Amino acid sequence: MAFIRNSLIKLAPLSTKSILTVQKRFYLLLHEYVSMGLLEEAGIRVPKYRIAKTADESYQIASSQELGHDLVIKAQILAGGRGRGTFDSGLKGGVKMVFSPDEAKQVASKMLGHRLYTKQTGREGKPVNSIIICEKLFTRREYYFALALERRYDGPVIITSTQGGSHIEEIAADYPEAIIRHPIDIATGLEHKDALNIAEQLGFRNEALLEAADIMMKLYNLFITKDIVLLEINPLTEGADGKIYCMDCKINVDDNSEYRQDAVFKQKDNAQKDWRDVKAEEANLNYIGLDGEIGCLVNGAGLAMATMDIIKLHGGNPANFLDVGGGASAAQVKNAFELITVDPRVQAVFVNIFGGIMRCDVIAQGIVAAAKELKLTIPIVVRLQGTRVDDAKAIIASSQLKILPCDDLDDGARLVVKLAEIVSLARSASIAVQFELPI
Repeated sequence: MAFIRNSLIKLAPLSTKSILTVQKRFYLLLHEYVSMGLLEEAGIRVPKYRIAKTADESYQIASSQELGHDLVIKAQILAGGRGRGTFDSGLKGGVKMVFSPDEAKQVASKMLGHRLYTKQTGREGKPVNSIIICEKLFTRREYYFALALERRYDGPVIITSTQGGSHIEEIAADYPEAIIRHPIDIATGLEHKDALNIAEQLGFRNEALLEAADIMMKLYNLFITKDIVLLEINPLTEGADGKIYCMDCKINVDDNSEYRQDAVFKQKDNAQKDWRDVKAEEANLNYIGLDGEIGCLVNGAGLAMATMDIIKLHGGNPANFLDVGGGASAAQVKNAFELITVDPRVQAVFVNIFGGIMRCDVIAQGIVAAAKELKLTIPIVVRLQGTRVDDAKAIIASSQLKILPCDDLDDGARLVVKLAEIVSLARSASIAVQFELPI
């Protein structure tokens, strides 16, 4: 799945070596059961399935034999690689076959309420609060099929392969000739003749050829109507009954489409996110957590990148990327400080604001309010330039807090790195550093 994901837009520092602990996303991730529901609404065949949130529900579903005797249980997390993942319960693999109600209950009890760790979840893993229980189908052949937005094609592209059901990244790396790419003119859409041609290249014949082409057309229509940026089926199969099934589905939806995809966005699962990401979204802040010791609060993505670069240049490490935008309020600044300082690794904060549309006095009010309300005990270096900067300096000076003003970016970066080093030494020696005390 990373094979496709790497083609999507990402926001990350270009010249720092910090490891991202939180990846900023510009799209909504949907659980598999939500994606499967969208496929069903579009008239696309999927295996019969049910959703369970407790081990007892799993037992009841399996006992009903509505889905057959042999079942597949799949953990629901917003990350890939679950088949090779490990639970904190000791269970290995987030996709399991079971053959009795008792076994279904046993496996579900080791999935639900536990965390699943995969290559894509990071070291904290993801909580599993629901599972899919679906019928086991026997297949003749398995394929990989995806629709994605690709800049190099100026629009949608179909990416498909006869090597479905496996890790497509490895196939793409080892056997690039096995990958078929078909760019689509977004003005004309996917034409039936092109869908037939792609299906034929994959080896479909006779009635299966027509059905595969029809499913591709329906998948493309779903892709467009739901503002999807990635739709991934792995595997797309030809069943033993000769019918075509989408056995698994991953869908990511463009964040900017929330106003017209309200029903889809109501399926958002914030429990799968870092609470800081949720808070940043609610406060309309652009935030990415990093692994450094210097918190950054900046307005403008370009200035934020430059700020992180100059901190790195002087021997420090940014703890985050945080862009408050061009019109932040004092409340947003307080929220930004809360996001920054909740990280125990943060030893100093650097505020770098260039006030154009942004008023420096509003930022200053937010800084002072945050320092008082959050009872900050770490040094804050503030560089403000632009609109109402003199008023801002007066607000900071009259606050009687140890907020350290600075006019020069280079000097500010040097100062905050030195202060972070002092705090680090003080903490290691168990010495309390109270930078917020009145002068």
